[in-house]
Amino acid sequence: MGPTVNTSYTKYHPEWYRRRIPLFWWLRKYSYIKFIGRELTSLFVAYSVLLLLAQTWALGRGEAAYDRLASVMQLRPVVYFHVLVLIVVLFHAITWLNLAPQALVVRLAGRRVPDGLVLLGHYAAWLAASALVVWLLLVR
Repeated sequence: MGPTVNTSYTKYHPEWYRRRIPLFWWLRKYSYIKFIGRELTSLFVAYSVLLLLAQTWALGRGEAAYDRLASVMQLRPVVYFHVLVLIVVLFHAITWLNLAPQALVVRLAGRRVPDGLVLLGHYAAWLAASALVVWLLLVR
């Protein structure tokens, strides 16, 4: 007996049907707009990281470089923009923490911890980390 032959085999794969999706598909439903808006907040988080890296770089270059950066940061439009960045990043953090009970299942003694306690634990950790940063900046 020879090898089995697949009679439906074709040398070339046929093209799949793919429905064209418009660029602004997410404008069709409010829930999609909320989803895309929440995802776009990550751009503000990335900007915050780049700003922190720029501040670190300026500190490494010396006092004059840091003073130049600080003078730019004190301009009124820059301050207003950074207030907006703060609000958007806080929204990002809150919505991220609110997703934790769906993404993380915690079990103690074989029983699932209620979602509210998981959420409370995340907010408590955020509060503790924020308090530590405030203490490091103000007390030390």
